[in-house]
Amino acid sequence: MTTLDVDAVQAFVAIADHQSFTRAAEVLGTTQGAISVKLKRLEDRLGQKLIERTPRLVRLSAQGAVFIESARDFLAAHDRAIAGLSSTRRHFALGIANHVVGPEIPTLLARLNAHDPALTIEVRLDNSRDLLDAFDRGEIDAAIIRREDDRRDGEVLAPEHFGWYATPDFVHRKDEPLRLAASSPSCRIRELATQALDAKGIKWREVFLGCGSFVIADAVAAGLATAAFPTRIAPAGTVEVSKRFGLPALPSSEIVLLTTLSDARSRAALRTLAAAFREHPSPARRVSIESKHPAT
Repeated sequence: MTTLDVDAVQAFVAIADHQSFTRAAEVLGTTQGAISVKLKRLEDRLGQKLIERTPRLVRLSAQGAVFIESARDFLAAHDRAIAGLSSTRRHFALGIANHVVGPEIPTLLARLNAHDPALTIEVRLDNSRDLLDAFDRGEIDAAIIRREDDRRDGEVLAPEHFGWYATPDFVHRKDEPLRLAASSPSCRIRELATQALDAKGIKWREVFLGCGSFVIADAVAAGLATAAFPTRIAPAGTVEVSKRFGLPALPSSEIVLLTTLSDARSRAALRTLAAAFREHPSPARRVSIESKHPAT
């Protein structure tokens, strides 16, 4: 009877999820070479080729596509069995900045839950500054935030680039203040945007003030105003309008992970989160509409 090795199956699933031996190794806290050895051991045991690998592509083979769901079920059953041995559930508090939250966040949290069913994650959404203060006070155990000021600690997850976004039919006349949608005065993006406008002598007026990036995105997508947004989570149906309206460039930043967690299982969960976060690059660059809609 063929028996399965948990570590080998785990390596196979990680490769399939991340479509990368390097990322799979990062998630599992091992080396690319070790991942390759484990995959080969599993393929030899099953007598099937599970992963097709070329210099530019890693994907499931036909046999791998058949096996993947059974492999997930196998690992889930293993994790449930291990978790059942302990009556104590672990938990940690994770803060995520509002302007970091994108469409990938539910997927990332679901992956964390699947990674360790015995781990409960308490999620707090807030602006980067408040989360940084909460982290320094010990109120949360980990935080995913946009880097603030000159603080250099934390693991860099991704670069953060900003732009000015509006609907294609949004109209701004040079003799009128720029209509802005913005978050609370404590929001760092609002501060960067208004400082950049003031430095260039561009008059502006807030016509929509909301709480959270999703609310601001709705206002911009409705054509009420323009707003500064991280390119990664710019509202659907909008375009970058800085050239069209002569708006100033905004400085780039970084998304970082801060943590005080030291136990191996919690840090393994955070490695899963960090690797999965890097899988979601900025969306394809939006096409400028400057040539079609000159400023009026």
